[in-house]
Amino acid sequence: MADNNARAETPPTDAGRAQRLGRITFRAWRRGFREADLVLGPFMAREGTDLSDAELDLFEDLLSEDDHEIYAWIIESAPTPERHATPLMDRLRVFMRAHVAAVVAEGAG
Repeated sequence: MADNNARAETPPTDAGRAQRLGRITFRAWRRGFREADLVLGPFMAREGTDLSDAELDLFEDLLSEDDHEIYAWIIESAPTPERHATPLMDRLRVFMRAHVAAVVAEGAG
């Protein structure tokens, strides 16, 4: 008989990872708060494939939070809770600054 625990530890397939990325990207673009959409969606679209599985876990955990709070943490207008004060949050902040600068340079804003 096969050990079911061994199957649970098998790394996800490329198809499984692609499906996960698609699901997370969809959630990132459809937050219900435009400002959050315009940071989280492009971040996942451009950076998502480079995120490790652990970073994807952190990002999914972040997406479970309130949109206004997420955005406030990203723009640093509110203190970031310790559990979200990670290198991923730093990466989101760097991305947001560059993304906003690029959009403004294109004439939006």
